[in-house]
Amino acid sequence: MTSALRPADPTEAAPRPGRWLALSVLVLAVLLVAVDATVLGLATPYISEDLRPSGTQLLWIGDVYSFVIAGLLVSMGSLGDRIGRKRVLLVGATAFGAISVLNAYASTPELMILARALLGVAGATLMPATLALIRNLFHDPRERSLAVGIWGATASAGTAVGPIVGGFLLEHFWWGSVFLINLPVMAVLVVVGVKFLPESKSAHPGPWDMTSVALSLVGMIGVVYAVKEAATHGFSWPTLGAGVLGAAALYWFIRRQLTLPTPLLDMRLFRNRGFSGAVLADLLTIFGLAGLVFFLSQFLQLVQGRGPLEAGLAELPAAVGAVVAGLLAGRAARRFSVRSVVSGGLAAIGLALAVLTTLDRSTGYPLLGAALLVVGVGAGLSFTVTADVILSSVPKDQAGSASAVSETAYELGAALGIAVLGSIVTAAYRGFPSPPGTPESAHESLGAATEAASTLPPPKAEALLTAAQTAFTHGLTLAATAGAVILLTTATAAWYLLRTQHLEESPPKSTS
Repeated sequence: MTSALRPADPTEAAPRPGRWLALSVLVLAVLLVAVDATVLGLATPYISEDLRPSGTQLLWIGDVYSFVIAGLLVSMGSLGDRIGRKRVLLVGATAFGAISVLNAYASTPELMILARALLGVAGATLMPATLALIRNLFHDPRERSLAVGIWGATASAGTAVGPIVGGFLLEHFWWGSVFLINLPVMAVLVVVGVKFLPESKSAHPGPWDMTSVALSLVGMIGVVYAVKEAATHGFSWPTLGAGVLGAAALYWFIRRQLTLPTPLLDMRLFRNRGFSGAVLADLLTIFGLAGLVFFLSQFLQLVQGRGPLEAGLAELPAAVGAVVAGLLAGRAARRFSVRSVVSGGLAAIGLALAVLTTLDRSTGYPLLGAALLVVGVGAGLSFTVTADVILSSVPKDQAGSASAVSETAYELGAALGIAVLGSIVTAAYRGFPSPPGTPESAHESLGAATEAASTLPPPKAEALLTAAQTAFTHGLTLAATAGAVILLTTATAAWYLLRTQHLEESPPKSTS
């Protein structure tokens, strides 16, 4: 069903030459972001050992990228609509590569957190621009569904390539090398993109409202920071103040968008049930997954004793499932229905997370691998179809802003998931009983406990590791339980919210 927000455009029937070659450039940007996100989880034990961050600093290293990118996505998506999506994409890709070098050579936890924040600024330009360009490259709905599927499959492939390449690098080089792999991808993207990507932007862009940009950034960071701090340390006046400031800024942002003649984000988009339902499904899905995925790499390495490359290969089934499901998702949604594919995918993830609640230190790989495969299939189905719904619900001129809303939901869900579910893991871990003489730092993170054990006599070291690993695994199962409940609830909500939603069909070909 085509949204009433989107007027018919007879010119969309004409396919754009070179669109598939242009798509190959766009997916490089997606690969860049996906690889960066996945290698961090593998590198976390090494970063923890080298930089010695506290538990809170370790969480900040993990989620500050998502905080900043969530705060800037809408602004950057709107900027692309105004000055050109190709321009924004290429400038952002260049900055992303350059700032990756700063991440690689960070020498303190504080510098690492700053580098991740700056990487978020650059990353905020990439994802909205890629989806918006797809919306403007592919006019035929079935071709666009396939293009979105390839876009999503590449992101999933990045989650496979990242751990494997990252694992190889970690076994042969220092942890900073995992960030330097961004450089060759960025170089190819920029060189090829300059030549083959078409420029596109809104026909009536209007000014870029800096007040709205500031309100969006302050609001998102304030709210997410407050949730993270409350989940980690409980409520305090500074935490409450940050939350109130963020909520007030977001309220002001919404009110301002409703009064501007050319708003940064057209709030009328949310009147469309399909658009709103797809955005909500994305946010809650990644919320239920992010915290668990962030800590799973540590479980594989520090609890089960796998090397980084082996840990990366162990997570491969999730990416394989997502790639295959993403390529088939559009066809499945047209054959059955949008709500059955999205709800079915979310329910599959929820059931897989329920299986992971049985994890213990000795859990065999067949169970873990099968659960990860189901998670990948479910995510591939759900995320691909919701992205297609969001893109097809808006006019081409607003593709950047709509894409940014989709990505904001994703990044906000990731930040909240790492903050809330990650804090569940941390809270369950910190109180474990340790042998006398154990350094206090061992209770900050599992990586710190592993390092502390190396300084103790063998009997005490073994007792410390056993207690720490058991506590960490218990926290992981609690996070899996919360994730399963969230995903199954979201599957039910999506069934109702998307009940009248259909993907567009291609117009009949002329026989003249």
